[in-house]
Amino acid sequence: MKTDLSEKLRILAESAKYDVSCSSGGVRRRGMDGAPGSTGSWGVCHSFTEDGRCVSLFKIMLTNFCIYDCAYCINRRRNDRPRTMLSTAELVGLTMEFYRRNYIEGLFLSSGVVRSPDYTMERMLRVVKELRTVHRFGGYIHMKSIPGSSRELVMEAGRYADRLSVNVEIPTEANLRLLAPDKSRESIYTPMSFIHQGVIAGAEERRLFRSAPPFAPAGQSTQMIVGATDERDSEILRLSSQLYRVKGMRRVYYSGFVPVNSYDKRLPSVGSAPLVRENRLYQADWLLRFYQFKVDEIVDDAYPDLDLEIDPKLSWALRHPELFPVDINKADYEMLLRVPGIGVKSAKLIVASRRFSRLGFYELKKIGVVMKKAQYFITCRELPLQMQTVNELSPQRVRSLLLPKPKKKVDDRQLILDFGE
Repeated sequence: MKTDLSEKLRILAESAKYDVSCSSGGVRRRGMDGAPGSTGSWGVCHSFTEDGRCVSLFKIMLTNFCIYDCAYCINRRRNDRPRTMLSTAELVGLTMEFYRRNYIEGLFLSSGVVRSPDYTMERMLRVVKELRTVHRFGGYIHMKSIPGSSRELVMEAGRYADRLSVNVEIPTEANLRLLAPDKSRESIYTPMSFIHQGVIAGAEERRLFRSAPPFAPAGQSTQMIVGATDERDSEILRLSSQLYRVKGMRRVYYSGFVPVNSYDKRLPSVGSAPLVRENRLYQADWLLRFYQFKVDEIVDDAYPDLDLEIDPKLSWALRHPELFPVDINKADYEMLLRVPGIGVKSAKLIVASRRFSRLGFYELKKIGVVMKKAQYFITCRELPLQMQTVNELSPQRVRSLLLPKPKKKVDDRQLILDFGE
């Protein structure tokens, strides 16, 4: 590999690392006979599958040149940093070479905006089109759609990419104008609508004609920066819920603010956003998608922000002790999902198992219920006598019992003997 190409890779990979919205979305794409690449139903881009396997994606930018001056972006126009651009041939060659060497399982392609959104989108489209048509690459491709790009280019991109995404970046329009004056809400949401329409139309075509080409079979995703502006968690989650409902979003990613442009006074001076807030938002997002919660049940005017000490589901349960304890052997599936310590898989197993016998403490542990949490919110056959419910103890007491214990400070000078107890 030539030195100048290695340097391009170093610069563009460094510029691409702040975009977290990359996973495969569970799409399957069969490789053609004699053609390289195939896509399994697992995530790529240094993410982990359900069985704990780590898979990798070639995450790269076409260029880090950009005509925009977004305050939160490392590649903003005014930053004095190394800039470069890969040609179509270079990027296609690198992707195919890395795949043949088993370094990657797919491509995540993004770009700074050069000249115009359509010009940039067209150059990115050349790359994915050549990979699919010339090299018959069957691996996973996630392509970023540039805000403000035309319908024709977005629709063509959906024919070659497995997933498309347009980043929301900032949740509210006022703060978007403040930090990214070159962007508008319309320029972001319009391509999202094009993708959503294409996914619906593509699914209908596939229903009528099995040979019809798929359109972005893994759907679309987006990303929001958390902590760069003063939005409450309630505003962020309401926007996420709207995107899932109206735009058919497959996934919303939350990226904790990283102060890469500390000189800009519009940005907070507190440093990086706490990772625990990002984690709580993902947990709340999971409740919206899989646990049949509504946004107003998780956050409301009285509690506009998520509790950073306990997870959102436990927080909701402690605010509604009147709904507990739940009888495991009688409660419906929807109520089982709301019990802290019971997940989707466990709830399904409980419903299936209790048809044959009444469930007790030890059966629930075998099923996978986290009894450390669930014990305060359930009743069942053969619960240990010392167990008390949230109403017998009080929500405050249960909260204190379930708070993570602070780790003891260990003196490095102290000799520790492990007797295997």
